[in-house]
Amino acid sequence: MKPLKVVFFGTPEFARTSLEAIHNSQHKVVGVVTVADKASGRGQKINQSPVKIYAESQKLPVFQPEKLRNRQFLEELQNLDADVFVVVAFRMMPRVLFEMPALGTFNLHASLLPDYRGAAPINFAIINGEDKTGATTFFINEKIDEGNILLQNEIEILPEDNAGTLHDKLMILGAELVVKTLNGLAENSIEEKPQPQVDEPKNAFKIFKEDTKIKWDNNSESIHNFIRGMSPYPCAFTVLNIGEEQKSLKIFSGKYTLEQHRNEVGTLEISKNNFRIYTEDGFYEPQEVQLEGKKRMNVKDFLNGFRNFDEIKMA
Repeated sequence: MKPLKVVFFGTPEFARTSLEAIHNSQHKVVGVVTVADKASGRGQKINQSPVKIYAESQKLPVFQPEKLRNRQFLEELQNLDADVFVVVAFRMMPRVLFEMPALGTFNLHASLLPDYRGAAPINFAIINGEDKTGATTFFINEKIDEGNILLQNEIEILPEDNAGTLHDKLMILGAELVVKTLNGLAENSIEEKPQPQVDEPKNAFKIFKEDTKIKWDNNSESIHNFIRGMSPYPCAFTVLNIGEEQKSLKIFSGKYTLEQHRNEVGTLEISKNNFRIYTEDGFYEPQEVQLEGKKRMNVKDFLNGFRNFDEIKMA
Protein backbone atom coordinates (compact mmCIF):
# COMPACT_ATOMS: atom_id res chain seq x y z
CA MET A 1 0.00 0.00 0.00
CA LYS A 2 1.34 3.40 -1.01
CA PRO A 3 0.88 5.92 1.84
CA LEU A 4 -1.38 8.86 0.99
CA LYS A 5 -0.56 12.54 1.44
CA VAL A 6 -3.36 14.05 3.52
CA VAL A 7 -4.60 17.54 4.31
CA PHE A 8 -6.75 17.44 7.43
CA PHE A 9 -9.59 19.88 8.21
CA GLY A 10 -11.04 20.05 11.72
CA THR A 11 -11.40 22.02 14.94
CA PRO A 12 -12.63 20.35 18.18
CA GLU A 13 -11.36 17.44 20.27
CA PHE A 14 -13.53 15.05 18.25
CA ALA A 15 -11.46 16.00 15.19
CA ARG A 16 -8.11 16.03 17.01
CA THR A 17 -8.43 12.31 17.75
CA SER A 18 -8.82 11.54 14.04
CA LEU A 19 -5.85 13.76 13.18
CA GLU A 20 -3.71 11.91 15.72
CA ALA A 21 -4.81 8.55 14.31
CA ILE A 22 -3.83 9.60 10.78
CA HIS A 23 -0.50 10.99 11.96
CA ASN A 24 0.27 7.70 13.72
CA SER A 25 -0.68 5.66 10.63
CA GLN A 26 1.34 4.99 7.47
CA HIS A 27 -0.17 8.06 5.81
CA LYS A 28 1.49 11.47 5.81
CA VAL A 29 -0.25 14.63 7.03
CA VAL A 30 1.10 17.41 4.83
CA GLY A 31 -1.16 20.17 6.14
CA VAL A 32 -3.77 20.93 8.80
CA VAL A 33 -6.57 23.47 8.35
CA THR A 34 -8.44 24.73 11.41
CA VAL A 35 -10.38 27.71 12.73
CA ALA A 36 -8.66 31.02 13.47
CA ASP A 37 -7.62 31.68 17.07
CA LYS A 38 -10.31 33.47 19.08
CA ALA A 39 -10.29 35.68 22.17
CA SER A 40 -12.84 34.71 24.82
CA GLY A 41 -13.66 35.12 28.50
CA ARG A 42 -13.24 38.10 30.79
CA GLY A 43 -9.54 38.33 30.13
CA GLN A 44 -10.02 37.90 26.37
CA LYS A 45 -7.52 35.04 26.43
CA ILE A 46 -6.57 33.76 22.98
CA ASN A 47 -7.83 30.21 22.56
CA GLN A 48 -6.45 27.76 20.02
CA SER A 49 -8.41 24.80 18.70
CA PRO A 50 -7.50 21.30 19.94
CA VAL A 51 -6.58 20.44 16.34
CA LYS A 52 -4.11 23.33 16.13
CA ILE A 53 -2.56 22.53 19.51
CA TYR A 54 -1.93 18.92 18.47
CA ALA A 55 -0.71 19.84 14.97
CA GLU A 56 1.84 22.32 16.32
CA SER A 57 3.01 19.82 18.94
CA GLN A 58 3.81 17.46 16.07
CA LYS A 59 5.30 20.22 13.91
CA LEU A 60 2.64 19.82 11.23
CA PRO A 61 1.98 22.80 8.91
CA VAL A 62 -1.11 24.71 10.11
CA PHE A 63 -3.40 26.94 8.04
CA GLN A 64 -6.07 29.19 9.57
CA PRO A 65 -7.82 31.01 6.73
CA GLU A 66 -10.64 33.43 7.46
CA LYS A 67 -12.16 32.56 4.08
CA LEU A 68 -11.83 29.20 2.37
CA ARG A 69 -11.96 30.80 -1.09
CA ASN A 70 -8.94 32.99 -0.37
CA ARG A 71 -6.68 32.77 -3.43
CA GLN A 72 -3.41 32.62 -1.50
CA PHE A 73 -4.77 29.86 0.75
CA LEU A 74 -5.97 27.82 -2.23
CA GLU A 75 -2.60 28.16 -3.93
CA GLU A 76 -0.80 27.04 -0.77
CA LEU A 77 -2.99 23.96 -0.52
CA GLN A 78 -2.54 23.18 -4.20
CA ASN A 79 1.23 23.29 -3.73
CA LEU A 80 0.99 20.62 -1.01
CA ASP A 81 0.01 18.14 -3.76
CA ALA A 82 -2.17 16.11 -1.38
CA ASP A 83 -3.84 12.91 -2.54
CA VAL A 84 -6.91 13.36 -0.35
CA PHE A 85 -8.53 15.83 2.05
CA VAL A 86 -10.09 14.55 5.30
CA VAL A 87 -12.74 16.62 7.07
CA VAL A 88 -13.90 16.08 10.67
CA ALA A 89 -16.11 18.62 12.44
CA PHE A 90 -15.36 21.55 10.17
CA ARG A 91 -17.41 24.11 8.27
CA MET A 92 -18.93 23.80 4.81
CA MET A 93 -16.38 23.71 1.99
CA PRO A 94 -16.66 25.28 -1.47
CA ARG A 95 -16.44 23.08 -4.55
CA VAL A 96 -13.12 24.66 -5.57
CA LEU A 97 -11.66 23.24 -2.38
CA PHE A 98 -13.23 19.80 -2.02
CA GLU A 99 -12.55 18.93 -5.67
CA MET A 100 -8.86 19.83 -5.41
CA PRO A 101 -7.23 16.48 -4.46
CA ALA A 102 -7.06 13.62 -6.95
CA LEU A 103 -8.85 11.14 -4.68
CA GLY A 104 -11.40 13.68 -3.47
CA THR A 105 -12.45 14.90 -0.03
CA PHE A 106 -14.21 12.76 2.54
CA ASN A 107 -15.94 13.63 5.77
CA LEU A 108 -16.49 11.73 9.02
CA HIS A 109 -20.04 12.03 10.38
CA ALA A 110 -21.16 10.68 13.76
CA SER A 111 -24.24 8.78 12.60
CA LEU A 112 -25.33 6.00 10.29
CA LEU A 113 -26.21 8.12 7.28
CA PRO A 114 -28.69 8.94 5.84
CA ASP A 115 -30.17 9.25 9.34
CA TYR A 116 -29.16 12.18 11.52
CA ARG A 117 -27.71 14.52 8.96
CA GLY A 118 -26.90 17.85 10.55
CA ALA A 119 -25.04 19.44 13.42
CA ALA A 120 -26.13 17.31 16.40
CA PRO A 121 -26.31 13.62 15.43
CA ILE A 122 -25.03 12.32 18.77
CA ASN A 123 -27.58 14.29 20.77
CA PHE A 124 -30.55 13.29 18.67
CA ALA A 125 -29.71 9.58 18.52
CA ILE A 126 -30.12 9.49 22.32
CA ILE A 127 -33.04 11.93 22.44
CA ASN A 128 -34.95 9.71 20.02
CA GLY A 129 -34.25 6.59 22.07
CA GLU A 130 -32.11 4.79 19.49
CA ASP A 131 -30.37 1.60 20.62
CA LYS A 132 -27.57 1.97 18.10
CA THR A 133 -25.77 4.61 16.07
CA GLY A 134 -22.38 4.76 14.41
CA ALA A 135 -19.94 6.63 12.20
CA THR A 136 -19.89 7.15 8.45
CA THR A 137 -17.20 8.32 6.05
CA PHE A 138 -18.51 9.79 2.80
CA PHE A 139 -17.34 11.90 -0.12
CA ILE A 140 -18.28 15.56 0.25
CA ASN A 141 -20.51 17.24 -2.31
CA GLU A 142 -22.41 20.54 -2.26
CA LYS A 143 -25.29 19.11 -0.20
CA ILE A 144 -24.87 18.78 3.55
CA ASP A 145 -24.07 15.19 4.61
CA GLU A 146 -25.51 13.70 1.40
CA GLY A 147 -22.42 12.45 -0.48
CA ASN A 148 -21.65 8.86 -1.44
CA ILE A 149 -20.87 6.57 1.48
CA LEU A 150 -17.42 4.99 1.77
CA LEU A 151 -17.50 3.07 5.06
CA GLN A 152 -19.74 2.74 8.10
CA ASN A 153 -19.35 1.23 11.54
CA GLU A 154 -22.07 0.95 14.17
CA ILE A 155 -22.04 1.03 17.94
CA GLU A 156 -24.58 0.15 20.62
CA ILE A 157 -26.13 2.93 22.70
CA LEU A 158 -26.26 1.73 26.28
CA PRO A 159 -29.00 2.78 28.74
CA GLU A 160 -26.39 4.57 30.86
CA ASP A 161 -24.96 6.54 27.92
CA ASN A 162 -25.47 10.26 27.57
CA ALA A 163 -24.33 12.59 24.80
CA GLY A 164 -20.94 12.98 26.46
CA THR A 165 -20.10 9.29 26.82
CA LEU A 166 -21.42 8.49 23.34
CA HIS A 167 -19.38 11.38 21.91
CA ASP A 168 -16.20 9.89 23.36
CA LYS A 169 -16.97 6.40 22.03
CA LEU A 170 -17.75 7.72 18.55
CA MET A 171 -14.64 9.89 18.63
CA ILE A 172 -12.49 6.75 18.93
CA LEU A 173 -14.62 4.68 16.56
CA GLY A 174 -14.57 7.51 14.02
CA ALA A 175 -10.79 7.92 14.16
CA GLU A 176 -10.37 4.21 13.43
CA LEU A 177 -12.84 4.48 10.53
CA VAL A 178 -10.96 7.45 9.05
CA VAL A 179 -7.70 5.49 8.92
CA LYS A 180 -9.52 2.44 7.54
CA THR A 181 -11.01 4.67 4.83
CA LEU A 182 -7.59 6.07 3.92
CA ASN A 183 -6.22 2.52 3.68
CA GLY A 184 -9.09 1.52 1.43
CA LEU A 185 -8.60 4.50 -0.85
CA ALA A 186 -4.88 3.80 -1.05
CA GLU A 187 -5.57 0.19 -2.01
CA ASN A 188 -8.50 1.10 -4.29
CA SER A 189 -10.59 -1.41 -2.36
CA ILE A 190 -13.60 0.75 -1.40
CA GLU A 191 -16.69 0.92 -3.56
CA GLU A 192 -18.51 4.17 -2.84
CA LYS A 193 -22.28 3.87 -2.66
CA PRO A 194 -25.03 6.50 -2.92
CA GLN A 195 -26.91 7.07 0.31
CA PRO A 196 -30.20 5.14 0.52
CA GLN A 197 -33.23 7.20 -0.38
CA VAL A 198 -35.39 7.61 2.73
CA ASP A 199 -38.78 9.34 2.62
CA GLU A 200 -38.38 10.82 6.09
CA PRO A 201 -34.77 10.63 7.30
CA LYS A 202 -34.21 11.43 10.96
CA ASN A 203 -32.73 14.90 11.28
CA ALA A 204 -30.14 16.32 13.67
CA PHE A 205 -30.59 20.06 13.32
CA LYS A 206 -28.48 22.54 15.25
CA ILE A 207 -29.60 22.90 18.87
CA PHE A 208 -30.35 26.37 20.21
CA LYS A 209 -30.99 27.48 23.80
CA GLU A 210 -34.76 27.44 23.38
CA ASP A 211 -34.58 23.81 22.21
CA THR A 212 -33.11 22.63 25.51
CA LYS A 213 -36.09 23.41 27.77
CA ILE A 214 -37.73 20.28 29.19
CA LYS A 215 -41.36 19.66 28.28
CA TRP A 216 -42.80 17.96 31.33
CA ASP A 217 -46.03 17.01 29.54
CA ASN A 218 -44.13 14.31 27.63
CA ASN A 219 -43.93 10.73 28.88
CA SER A 220 -41.24 9.82 31.40
CA GLU A 221 -39.02 7.84 29.04
CA SER A 222 -39.00 10.65 26.45
CA ILE A 223 -38.06 13.17 29.14
CA HIS A 224 -35.30 10.90 30.42
CA ASN A 225 -33.88 10.43 26.92
CA PHE A 226 -34.09 14.17 26.27
CA ILE A 227 -32.05 14.91 29.40
CA ARG A 228 -29.51 12.17 28.52
CA GLY A 229 -29.25 13.47 24.98
CA MET A 230 -28.54 17.00 26.15
CA SER A 231 -26.01 16.05 28.84
CA PRO A 232 -23.47 17.38 29.53
CA TYR A 233 -23.82 19.89 26.70
CA PRO A 234 -25.83 21.94 25.88
CA CYS A 235 -27.79 20.55 28.90
CA ALA A 236 -31.55 20.40 29.38
CA PHE A 237 -33.13 22.85 31.77
CA THR A 238 -36.33 23.75 33.55
CA VAL A 239 -37.32 26.94 35.40
CA LEU A 240 -38.06 27.30 39.10
CA ASN A 241 -39.66 30.09 41.07
CA ILE A 242 -37.65 30.46 44.28
CA GLY A 243 -39.38 33.05 46.43
CA GLU A 244 -39.50 36.22 44.35
CA GLU A 245 -36.81 35.03 41.93
CA GLN A 246 -37.08 32.92 38.79
CA LYS A 247 -34.04 30.76 38.06
CA SER A 248 -33.15 28.12 35.51
CA LEU A 249 -32.11 24.68 36.70
CA LYS A 250 -29.95 22.54 34.45
CA ILE A 251 -30.51 18.80 34.85
CA PHE A 252 -27.60 16.56 33.86
CA SER A 253 -28.97 13.21 34.95
CA GLY A 254 -31.78 11.53 36.80
CA LYS A 255 -34.13 8.57 36.85
CA TYR A 256 -37.80 8.03 36.22
CA THR A 257 -40.56 5.90 37.70
CA LEU A 258 -43.74 4.85 35.90
CA GLU A 259 -46.86 4.97 38.04
CA GLN A 260 -50.41 6.19 37.93
CA HIS A 261 -51.06 9.42 39.80
CA ARG A 262 -53.54 12.27 40.04
CA ASN A 263 -51.02 15.10 40.14
CA GLU A 264 -51.02 17.74 37.46
CA VAL A 265 -48.25 17.21 34.90
CA GLY A 266 -45.23 19.35 35.81
CA THR A 267 -46.08 19.44 39.52
CA LEU A 268 -43.01 19.73 41.75
CA GLU A 269 -42.73 17.69 44.94
CA ILE A 270 -39.69 18.79 46.94
CA SER A 271 -38.35 18.35 50.45
CA LYS A 272 -35.05 17.71 52.19
CA ASN A 273 -35.05 14.09 51.00
CA ASN A 274 -37.22 14.24 47.90
CA PHE A 275 -37.18 16.01 44.54
CA ARG A 276 -39.57 14.77 41.90
CA ILE A 277 -41.44 16.28 38.99
CA TYR A 278 -44.61 14.58 37.78
CA THR A 279 -45.00 13.55 34.14
CA GLU A 280 -47.99 12.17 32.28
CA ASP A 281 -47.18 8.59 33.27
CA GLY A 282 -45.08 8.85 36.43
CA PHE A 283 -42.39 11.12 37.81
CA TYR A 284 -38.79 12.12 37.20
CA GLU A 285 -36.15 12.52 39.93
CA PRO A 286 -33.12 14.69 39.05
CA GLN A 287 -29.82 13.35 40.37
CA GLU A 288 -27.26 15.91 39.16
CA VAL A 289 -28.20 19.56 38.70
CA GLN A 290 -26.91 23.11 38.43
CA LEU A 291 -28.96 26.05 39.64
CA GLU A 292 -28.42 29.32 37.81
CA GLY A 293 -25.48 31.12 39.43
CA LYS A 294 -24.28 27.99 41.24
CA LYS A 295 -21.91 25.13 40.47
CA ARG A 296 -22.91 21.68 39.27
CA MET A 297 -23.77 19.35 42.16
CA ASN A 298 -25.60 16.18 43.17
CA VAL A 299 -29.22 16.52 44.18
CA LYS A 300 -28.51 15.88 47.88
CA ASP A 301 -26.20 18.91 48.06
CA PHE A 302 -28.73 20.93 46.08
CA LEU A 303 -31.51 20.14 48.56
CA ASN A 304 -29.26 20.83 51.54
CA GLY A 305 -28.93 24.39 50.26
CA PHE A 306 -32.57 25.19 51.12
CA ARG A 307 -34.39 25.67 54.40
CA ASN A 308 -37.85 26.64 53.19
CA PHE A 309 -39.06 24.30 50.48
CA ASP A 310 -42.51 25.92 50.40
CA GLU A 311 -41.02 28.84 48.46
CA ILE A 312 -39.87 26.62 45.56
CA LYS A 313 -42.33 26.12 42.71
CA MET A 314 -42.20 25.20 39.04
CA ALA A 315 -42.34 28.33 36.91
